[in-house]
Amino acid sequence: MPLRIDPLRLDDIPQITAIERESFPTPWPPSAYARELDNALARYFVLRHVNEGQEERGDIVGVAGLWIFQDEAHLMTIAVRRCARGLGYGERLLLHAIETAIAAGADLFTLEVRQSNEVAQRLYRKYGLEVEGRRKNYYTDVPEDAYIMTVSGLQDEAYRQRIFALREALERRLDRQPAGSGRCP
Repeated sequence: MPLRIDPLRLDDIPQITAIERESFPTPWPPSAYARELDNALARYFVLRHVNEGQEERGDIVGVAGLWIFQDEAHLMTIAVRRCARGLGYGERLLLHAIETAIAAGADLFTLEVRQSNEVAQRLYRKYGLEVEGRRKNYYTDVPEDAYIMTVSGLQDEAYRQRIFALREALERRLDRQPAGSGRCP
């Protein structure tokens, strides 16, 4: 089943709220996403299954959002439905976020990640992000530090080539998935 990335719309928020509840101990309230739609710095998007040949919008399986200001992009959130994890969807969202940052002229990409979230850290390292610092007790639900991960040089030709190669590899991986993969009940 094909996937498509669309800009977040107001009527997507109920599905996004469900993904947030599955993904985070302290999810954002729906009103926070509604405010982000009016934020000139914000770029939020959803990953959805679509039926080929149909214009209707399918079920959302993931969400990501970033703020872009001057030459910096900051990943605000990224989440995938629990039943669709491990299929490359989080990577697809991260790649889109980085490509959005590049297209907007950003040269630095940064994010916070739980110190215990080694799966996410491996994905971020794959895209060149490295731990640059730590925010003590950043996550208050269960006090936990956050690593600040950053990659600079987004506009450099070498980094763009890296992104191109990673995109091709990811597309091959997604194309090989059996029909119906990642469809959630």
